[in-house]
Amino acid sequence: MFWRQRYLSLLLFVSLCSLPGPTRCWEYSDKTRSLLSVFEEDAGTLTDYTNQLLQAMQRVYGAQNEMCLATQQLSKQLLAYEKQNFALGKGDEEVISTLHCFSKVVDELNVLHTELAKQLADTMVLPIIQFREKDLTEVSTLKDLFGLASNEHDLSMAKYSRLPKKKENEKAKTEVVKEVAAARRKQHLSSLQYYCALNALQYRKRVAMMEPMIGFAHGQINFFKKGAEMFSQSMNNFLSSVANMVQSIQGELEAEAEKMRVSQQELLSVDESIYAPDFDVAAPQINRNLIQKAGYLNLRNKTGLVTTTWERLYFFTQGGNLMCQPRGAVAGGLIQDLDNCSVMAVDCEDRRYCFQITTPNGKSGIILQAESRKENEEWICAINNISRQIYLTDNPEAVAIKLNQTALQAVTPITSFGKKHESSCPSQNLRDSEMENDRIVPTAELRVPEADELIAPGTPIQFDIVLPATEFLEQNRGNRRINPFGETEDETFPEAEDSLLQQMFIVRFLGSMAVKTDTTTEVIYEAMRQVLAARAIHNIFRMTESHLMVTSQALRLIDPQTQVTRANFELTSVTQFAAHQENKRLVGFVVRTPESTGGEALSTYIFESNSEGEKICYAINLGKEIIEVQKDPEALAQLMLSIPLTNDGKYVLLNDQPDDSDGSPSENRGAESEA
Repeated sequence: MFWRQRYLSLLLFVSLCSLPGPTRCWEYSDKTRSLLSVFEEDAGTLTDYTNQLLQAMQRVYGAQNEMCLATQQLSKQLLAYEKQNFALGKGDEEVISTLHCFSKVVDELNVLHTELAKQLADTMVLPIIQFREKDLTEVSTLKDLFGLASNEHDLSMAKYSRLPKKKENEKAKTEVVKEVAAARRKQHLSSLQYYCALNALQYRKRVAMMEPMIGFAHGQINFFKKGAEMFSQSMNNFLSSVANMVQSIQGELEAEAEKMRVSQQELLSVDESIYAPDFDVAAPQINRNLIQKAGYLNLRNKTGLVTTTWERLYFFTQGGNLMCQPRGAVAGGLIQDLDNCSVMAVDCEDRRYCFQITTPNGKSGIILQAESRKENEEWICAINNISRQIYLTDNPEAVAIKLNQTALQAVTPITSFGKKHESSCPSQNLRDSEMENDRIVPTAELRVPEADELIAPGTPIQFDIVLPATEFLEQNRGNRRINPFGETEDETFPEAEDSLLQQMFIVRFLGSMAVKTDTTTEVIYEAMRQVLAARAIHNIFRMTESHLMVTSQALRLIDPQTQVTRANFELTSVTQFAAHQENKRLVGFVVRTPESTGGEALSTYIFESNSEGEKICYAINLGKEIIEVQKDPEALAQLMLSIPLTNDGKYVLLNDQPDDSDGSPSENRGAESEA
């Protein structure tokens, strides 16, 4: 091929330059044009190939330039890992330090890639562009000039051929001849330049093909050489340590995956009945000592006057609050403050396992539904424990266990009070004993009654303050309309203003029940046990707060908000009163009321007070003593001198009033002391 091109170029040059005259020169024009077409075809093919080669080289350069930008972005992202706020990012210090090292390595690689991209631009892409813009463009320009010169020569020859034969105009002929000679000269010069450019193109194209690849090879060699220098032995050690760390993490992952696989097999091997919502309904394992609880519950929402909807949401307790986290939310919101609230199981819309949370002021709160009996009772116990503010103690779990053990002991049947109240017995004064037995009955000879002798089995318990039926009948004997709920205004009891004794206590009503006897304070203790046991069994924690006013005529229960009297008990009808020996805040009394049939009914009322119950018992005892000594003015005067006065002249009870020397006033059965 090389010798063929050399032959063609030499032949073309000889046919144009070695001819002696114009006539002989143009006699070989057809042969010259046939050779020229071969050179022009070769130049066109070279132009197309050069354009394709340039596109490929530009693609390589673009990829290398993109590699520089990519490594730069990679380095920034490796450093940005430390700034990410991962929710589970604890313990990533080792990963962060490793990524910092890799970021430095990537930065160094970015420098090498930048240098390589510059070398490719200078030594590979630039030479091929210069070859295309200079050599190929020059050949194309000379071809156009040669074509214009040939056209001008053809036009001048056509003009010369039209000269007449007979009458020749010498002047015109001379001008045409000069025009033809100038055209031929111009064509000759342009053809020489064009043919020389075509001959030179055969050599330049080989240089243009080799030079870019030499630059590419040198750039790659320099890149790899500097890379090898950068990755020294220290870098190899670093990569080895990172590889070991990755292998250890992979081992931990495999171990964790094995544990999960074993757990899955264990779950698949168990009975499918445990997936039922209430699979252990017969004997559920209930934890009553919870101070925290979480799980899904159905919340009752009122959408109209009579329409409601139930929504399944995730609830959890946090401190003294009940929180709810809707689906898709990242945190929970406050639903109910559980401090001092009450909770109880309720029947709602024929649904099972519903319970209601009531606010401390007695306002009905939210109604929730659990999915099983176990969940229902555990939620009730947990909310009850939280409402008592057990979570604020130093050891809340131990306190919860102790309280629940006390509740379990309360519901355990007790057949005798011998162990519980060995030292308790009613103290009676001499006058009372003379009226009944005419002798003093020794304490050691008193028989401790059984529980069935005190309260009939199955006796219902009233948890709301309601007057007895006989007292309701007595109020309706007159013509005046009486409140059927047992509530009267303060003006109905004018004796309160004239009473010698007036003492106020804050109490909460626990319950009342009918009893069989009032001869011993054991009946009050047994009523306390049964009332507390019933509240624990039925999860009843709501209590009605009242003001208990002790006067020298009666006991009055007053609503603290409306000042309406809820109940009134004549002091003469109170036959027994006592405070609990262990829980000093529990107090109770027995009331004897006449029935319409002519008999008498005995009822026990149990309260919880803010102060010690013995103070209430002392006030009741003092009131009964005032009633007794009112018959003797001298004894009444001596008794009144021992009681302090208020600013308005009322006799009140001091908080530090000492107990009687004869015995505990909490166990005094209406004792009548002599003046």
